[in-house]
Amino acid sequence: MRNSENSIRNLDWGINGRFLTQRVTGVQRYAYEIVMALDAMLAEDQDLARELVIRLIVPPSAKRPALAQINYYQTGWGKGHAWDQLVLPFCARTGVLNLGNFGPLLGPNPIVCIHDANVFIEPDSYSRAFRTAYRMLLPLIGRRARRIGTVSRFSADALVRYGVCVAEKIFIAPNGHEHVLRWDASRAASPLIPKLKRPFIMLLGSAAKHKNVEVILKQAKALDEAGIDVVIVGGEDSIFAMDQPEIYQSNIHRTGYVSDDDLAALYQRALCLVFPSKTEGFGIPPLEAMASGCPVISSNAASLVEVGGEAVTYVDPDRGDNWREAIIGLAANTGLRSTMIERGRKRAAQFSWRESAHIYLEEILRLSGPPS
Repeated sequence: MRNSENSIRNLDWGINGRFLTQRVTGVQRYAYEIVMALDAMLAEDQDLARELVIRLIVPPSAKRPALAQINYYQTGWGKGHAWDQLVLPFCARTGVLNLGNFGPLLGPNPIVCIHDANVFIEPDSYSRAFRTAYRMLLPLIGRRARRIGTVSRFSADALVRYGVCVAEKIFIAPNGHEHVLRWDASRAASPLIPKLKRPFIMLLGSAAKHKNVEVILKQAKALDEAGIDVVIVGGEDSIFAMDQPEIYQSNIHRTGYVSDDDLAALYQRALCLVFPSKTEGFGIPPLEAMASGCPVISSNAASLVEVGGEAVTYVDPDRGDNWREAIIGLAANTGLRSTMIERGRKRAAQFSWRESAHIYLEEILRLSGPPS
């Protein structure tokens, strides 16, 4: 048993579940996977579950996940950031865990995961309203929170450098890879996938400036001459400033927003994932690609070398000719591709949702104080 009967704490923690009202991108996936890993850990350890009650607190419009041990609590009103500040704080007793960049300024023992400092690093990537709000609010959250989680050493250093919070508050709980193992390529439904007959590279992300997709699209004509298509995956997001010029070429295909099963099929069939981003707090697509057996050619900027290690081919984000050479070179070298697939799977296995959830669990118990 974890504790004797007379030393069990009666802890009631809340988790900010507003992410369940949002479309799934990297931040929402992180929150969901951490919650589900915490739920599994509590279900496996009933002594801990008697000591620590966790409630997933959600706005009225949230979708309900399948939980084994964590309680689901839907509030009667509120939405958006107003719900964070005016409803959530009054539903948590011992503390509240916030996994999606923001959290309430009031309430007990807030733990907040701030994924990156991109609004400071690449402000022109974001709409004026979004960057103004985030640049004002993130330091307030950083000062108010008891602990700040983030996803990489790069992000931790950036949060300190831009004055979001002090280093002593920060802990690192990276993204994991296990969700990819639940995807099923046989259920893919995108009408584009069956039409892809030539080798193709995947390019994930929006037209936001820091995603740097233009450096690859400018190579599309040369890639076409080499018999290689470019598949751009993902929809646009209103938080980004969309001012990059469109580039049209017959070998460029856009899927729009796709399901996880579509992603599985694309990763399995792609020559490689190309990820030219200039800044990322973590960069989950390269991790997903490696876990799926898809080689990765990535920018050498920000956190990306930290994530990919020696399993990835790195290119300067501004050197278009080097990207072209790396892609065409990989297409011509099946041995290199096989080696990258093997290294990628091993690298991806080092990142675990369960291990990161355990980090959050330890932070929750530490802030709760010692048993009485």
